[in-house]
Amino acid sequence: MELPDFMSYANKFSQKGFVEKISRIAKRAGSKLVYAALVLYYTLQSDKIAVKDKAIIIGALGYLISPLDVIPDAIPIAGLGDDMAVLLYVLNKVWGNVPDDVKEKAKTRLNKWFDEDEINEIEDLFNPDQSM
Repeated sequence: MELPDFMSYANKFSQKGFVEKISRIAKRAGSKLVYAALVLYYTLQSDKIAVKDKAIIIGALGYLISPLDVIPDAIPIAGLGDDMAVLLYVLNKVWGNVPDDVKEKAKTRLNKWFDEDEINEIEDLFNPDQSM
């Protein structure tokens, strides 16, 4: 799948919009998508991340929030696939700069929506042996 120009969605990002969207789609989206979104969201708040990385994070989170993306979220299963692709693309770009406390904070937040088995699914999100 070819990634859309998610940077054109940077103006769609807002903290309120992000929290509302994640709360609304959490169970339907699954723990991996929510974890990726939360890691990016908390990384955005970190002072340990470069401005250029923050810019692409804002674009990715804006894309997630926007109701107008390549595949509308209302379409079952496929609707969140493009969102997941964008989030994973950006997360893969910044992963090495994400502080461990941010990863832990995002994982802890998953407890609001997911049980332990679902949370354990995030462990293979960036398995070094797994190609993206």
